[in-house]
Amino acid sequence: MKPASMEGFSLVEVMIAMVITGVVLLGTMSAVEVGSRHITQGGLSTRALALAQARLEAKRSVRWQSLLEDDLDHDGVPEVLMTDNGDGLYSAMREQNGVTLVWTLQADRGGPLSAAALVKIEAVASYAAPSGQKTVRLATLRANPSYVGPR
Repeated sequence: MKPASMEGFSLVEVMIAMVITGVVLLGTMSAVEVGSRHITQGGLSTRALALAQARLEAKRSVRWQSLLEDDLDHDGVPEVLMTDNGDGLYSAMREQNGVTLVWTLQADRGGPLSAAALVKIEAVASYAAPSGQKTVRLATLRANPSYVGPR
């Protein structure tokens, strides 16, 4: 018989410890995978919100005469000219990093934008999520600084 200080673990005890460690590791890895997926979706949601917000701010800060032009790379040359499909709603679209951004301008009355008292500017960013298509929608109003006339 061995003294108590010389006794070790039996093979069965070591095997049980390995099984328990494996189960714990599998649970930890699945939790990490779920957390990673949530972080990715959060990043995509944040990117969609930032793109929509940036487009609204860009439209709020340009001269009224340049509302239908978009300089997306900030080089002084407009890359996008918003188009009207005949319904008085000017729109443009851009896809960037998995987010589709559509922005629109709608005058408060028919006719050219120069005759409008104010416009509604709306940016809609959409992206694919595991639970389906997600959408972020932001809108603001902008007044024509040179408008003179009845409201």
